[in-house]
Amino acid sequence: MRKPAIVEAPSVLGLRPSGVQDLPAALLGAGLAERLGAVRAGRVEATAYDPRRDGSTGILNPLGIARYSLALADAVGSVLDGGFFPVVLGGDCSVLLGNLLCLRRRGRYGLLFLDGHTDFYQPAAEPTGEAASMEFALATGHGPRLLADLEGRGPLVRDEDVVAFGFRDACESAGAGMQPLPPGLLTVDLEGVRAAGAGAAARRAIERLGDGGSAGFWVHLDVDVLDDALMPAVDYRIPGGLTWPELESVLRIALADERAVGLDVTIFNPRLDPDGTLAARLCACLCRGMSARTGHGS
Repeated sequence: MRKPAIVEAPSVLGLRPSGVQDLPAALLGAGLAERLGAVRAGRVEATAYDPRRDGSTGILNPLGIARYSLALADAVGSVLDGGFFPVVLGGDCSVLLGNLLCLRRRGRYGLLFLDGHTDFYQPAAEPTGEAASMEFALATGHGPRLLADLEGRGPLVRDEDVVAFGFRDACESAGAGMQPLPPGLLTVDLEGVRAAGAGAAARRAIERLGDGGSAGFWVHLDVDVLDDALMPAVDYRIPGGLTWPELESVLRIALADERAVGLDVTIFNPRLDPDGTLAARLCACLCRGMSARTGHGS
């Protein structure tokens, strides 16, 4: 399988500069590159953060996010062209758009969306206009055209090529006015994961991603999919979530599949992990999850 290559994507244009921008430094400082046997493939810097909500789209930093998505897509494309497996360290969840844009330039690809939240808000229902609460909607072509139709290629993924996995915010999002998820995509919420077992649920998700005509799939990991008691170093906390072994199992199954073409990791906030304990644990989880690709799981 392709050797991992790490791309640093510390953008917080879709959130706020709360500390999430330090995710790459924290995981690299915990030894992620060495433990994965990964090469370092560069860093994509974001433009200055603007705290003013855009009057036209209702989103923070929409033009900056659009430009960042193009730059990140170029960087990830170079990694793929070099024969490597991209591991993109965010940043907030809006970096997903650049990763998927890279794949959309190449054809039809799917998405395994591992997130404690469904992130399917439209600007009118998102209180602060943060694209990190909208990236799933934008990626599937729902939202202002500036971000939902990047390079005229939107949607970046088709509904039938997506699995939303492990989320637990249904009551919260419905109460806030988030539109329902499209019926064409497969949803496996936290209760569904627990009912089937993490391994069985993951295998079902991967089978679904292989049912259509896509050439492969991307794995998006927002670390708030983990149990809040285990991973409190996130900006928007919500009770419950996956255990470390459950997440490791899901990642191992997904990333062992030869159709997996890349992974991003988002939302971990090192400023909420002052002694580095959670960074080290997350690093270990990622290494175990990628063991089929690296040949070791420690």
